[in-house]
Amino acid sequence: MLGFKFSKFNPNENAKTPFERYFDLFMELLHYTGGDATEALDWLNQLDRKHHLGTKEYGMGDFIEDLKEQGYLKENERDGTYQISSKTEQTIRKRSLEEIFGKLKKSRQGNHRIYKSGRGDEMNPETRPYEFGDPMEAINYTSSITNAFINHGIEHLSIQQDDLEIHETDYKTQTSTVLMIDISHSMILYGEDRITPAKKVAMALSELITTRYPKDTLDIVVFGNDAWQIEMKELPYLQVGPYHTNTVAGLELAMDLLRKRKNPNKQIFMITDGKPTCLKQGNKYYKNSFGIDSKILNRTLNLAGQLKKLKIPVITFMIASDPYLQQFVREFTEVNNGKAFYSSLDGLGKFVFEDYERNKRKRVK
Repeated sequence: MLGFKFSKFNPNENAKTPFERYFDLFMELLHYTGGDATEALDWLNQLDRKHHLGTKEYGMGDFIEDLKEQGYLKENERDGTYQISSKTEQTIRKRSLEEIFGKLKKSRQGNHRIYKSGRGDEMNPETRPYEFGDPMEAINYTSSITNAFINHGIEHLSIQQDDLEIHETDYKTQTSTVLMIDISHSMILYGEDRITPAKKVAMALSELITTRYPKDTLDIVVFGNDAWQIEMKELPYLQVGPYHTNTVAGLELAMDLLRKRKNPNKQIFMITDGKPTCLKQGNKYYKNSFGIDSKILNRTLNLAGQLKKLKIPVITFMIASDPYLQQFVREFTEVNNGKAFYSSLDGLGKFVFEDYERNKRKRVK
């Protein structure tokens, strides 16, 4: 018998423990301090004094000791500073994944669907007539037996090749992705913190690929005046610098990294809030922050065209709303035949996830 069971509401039944309250805030503060545990603990201590996060029995000192005992925190005995551990770095990535992308349903690993039927390893609802060479495990026995009854009658069961139906299957692809993150000074200008959401998305995407799609590859590139590759474990510590935006250097490095990958399906995700404002010429930098510089623009568009010839689309996630900046992104996307999303900071993770997860673009065989 179906029904409902009612019980008395207890507001403390699912309440967080003092450690959990401290821990949630500590992990969030680490995003804003660039992984600086000492600064995060200092901020947390100020919040504790103001909002009384602990209890009479459990305070900040207990929390710090628990962090050390559980392997989240390492103390430098010389100067008393603290550093986060690799366990904390992984926890930050996992929490970013849960926060931005939500709880993911379990699925078979290492797969991306493309919208093309053929011999693959995941069945879909569609069927087709049997062809010589089709695997036996792909036979739709219910439909095949039904066809046999229709074609030959029900008195004597006889299944012929013409009666057989096969489940269609979807190809699965492996993908190599380079994630480019703009760390120019504008990512923290104008009273808006854009680098923290970008870091969270990068950590969430890293965790998604390494846990759900381990056959895929992800390289992470940051670009300011120059561009360089960073490891996944460095993401919590990423900060902006007094840099201009050398998009060309970022794209060139991304192209070099993808050339070394043997997967036929390659893509670049670029998170930026502005236009390219810098080029490196020999040992000197050519810079212009006023409007769109034609010299810098032409180099950037030439690279977009080269990437198109290599069948490497650039998916740009633009976190700025200025019309002339969006016009640059539209022009760049048209030359590259890629995609562009104009996102708020809150919607950035959703856009990245949906494009990577749904994978609707045409794939190269």
